[in-house]
Amino acid sequence: MNDTASPAGYPHRHLLGIEGLHPPEIAYLLDLADAYVEQNRQIDKKRAVLRGRTQVNLFFEASTRTSTSFELAGKRLGADVINMAVARSSVQKGETLLDTAMTLNAMHPDVLVVRHGDSGAVQLLSQKVGCAVINAGDGAHEHPTQALLDALTIRRRRGHLDGQVVAICGDILHSRVARSNIILLNTMGAEVRVIGPPTLVPAAVEALGVTVHHDMRKGLNGVDIVMMLRLQIERMQGSYVPSLREYFQLYGLDQSKLELAKPDALIMHPGPMNRGVEIDSLVADDINRSVIREQVEMGVAVRMACLDALGRHLPNLNGAAS
Repeated sequence: MNDTASPAGYPHRHLLGIEGLHPPEIAYLLDLADAYVEQNRQIDKKRAVLRGRTQVNLFFEASTRTSTSFELAGKRLGADVINMAVARSSVQKGETLLDTAMTLNAMHPDVLVVRHGDSGAVQLLSQKVGCAVINAGDGAHEHPTQALLDALTIRRRRGHLDGQVVAICGDILHSRVARSNIILLNTMGAEVRVIGPPTLVPAAVEALGVTVHHDMRKGLNGVDIVMMLRLQIERMQGSYVPSLREYFQLYGLDQSKLELAKPDALIMHPGPMNRGVEIDSLVADDINRSVIREQVEMGVAVRMACLDALGRHLPNLNGAAS
C-alpha cells in the first residue's frame, strides 16, 4: 500500500505498487515521464535533480532491462548510483533481508531500488530503512514501473488510456507485470481482458476487474492493445503447458490471431521475449504495430520520473525538509 492520497503530484514517500494510487497521481508520473522522454532525446541528457544523492540498486533477482534502465535513470538525474549484486554477495552467506536493511541504513542512501523474488519483501524492507524505496518487482506481486512505462507507451500512441480495450495474454499466474498493469489500466478507465490456458490464469483474477478468456481468438476480438507476457518457465514447478510448440499454437501471437484484433492494434511485450513461444518474430518486429522497442525507451523516462518524484520528498541538502 502507498500513503494517503493527494489531489495533485505524488505525495508518497515510496513507490511499492500501483495498488492504492489514484488517477491524478498516476497521471502526474506519466506527465513527468513524458517530459523526460524529450529530455532523453537531446544531446545533453543529464540534469542535476538528484545531484548529491545516493541511489542503491539492490537486485536479489537477475535483471538486465530493469536494472540497466534504473542505473541510467539515476545517472541522468545526477545521482551517485551503486549497483549491489546481492545474489552473489552476503545474502548467499546467510545474511537475512533485515540484516541487509541494517547494513544499508548505516550507509545512508537516499533512494533504494529493490527487486526480490518474494512477494511483500520490498514493502518489509521499506519499513526498516530510512530512505525512499522503489519496487522493481517482488515475486508475483507487483512491478509498478513496468506498468507505468506500458501506460506511457499506450498514451503516447493513443492519446489516452480511458476506453482502450487491452488484452493481456499468456502466463498471468506468475506475472507481476500483469497484476500491476491490470490495476493501473482499470484505475485509468481501460477495459482489460486476460487470455491464457486455465493452468496459467489465477482462479480469482476476475476480482481484479477483468474478463477471462481461455480461447485466444475470442479474447483478441476487437481489442486495441495486445500485451504478450513471457512464459516464466523458471517459476513453474510441474507441468503447466503440454509443450512449448502446442503452447505457441494455442496462445502464441502470430499474424492469423492478430487479425482478430483491431486493424491498428498495438503489440506489446515487457521482455525478454521468447520468440516462437509467446510471439512470432514477424509480429514482434512489425514496424507499424509493434511498440516493444518504444517500451524500452519509455522505461528510462518513467524511472527518471519516479526517482524525481520521490526525490522531491527527501530532506534538501542543507538538512531542511523539501
